[in-house]
This record gives sequence, C-alpha cells and structure tokens, in this order.
Amino acid sequence: MPVSKRSTVYFESDLHQALRLKAAHSHRTLSDLVNDAVRQSFREDQDDLASFEQRGVEPTMTYEALLNNLKANGKL
Repeated sequence: MPVSKRSTVYFESDLHQALRLKAAHSHRTLSDLVNDAVRQSFREDQDDLASFEQRGVEPTMTYEALLNNLKANGKL
C-alpha cells in the first residue's frame, strides 16, 4: 500500500455531514471516499484532454461566425 500523506481539507458543513453519512452507510472511511472522488476527477480530466487532442484537427469557427451561420440558416 502506498504511503499516505495527511492534509487538512475544509468542507461545507452540509457536505461534511453527507460525506460522514455516506462513509458510515458504505462502511468506508472519509479518506477512502475523498481519494476515490479525486481519482475520478483526474480520470475525467484525462478523458477530456484526450478528447481535446482528438478534436484538435477539426476546423474552428469564431463565435461571430457561428452566430452568423445560425442567423443565415433561420435558427436565430
């Protein structure tokens, strides 16, 4: 098991209460729940970065051009 590092995190009181209840209900620690949530957030970031890279070859359009296109096609 990797060495854990201690950190102080401040939660809004309602989030802290919900987290404590979830931990008790799932028989897990608050640390386990927070670690899992952070890992999930990093996975989502990694997925987003991969999507940006895949879409990097697509043509770009300015916001102004988009609005003009929508107007020309009767969408605005």
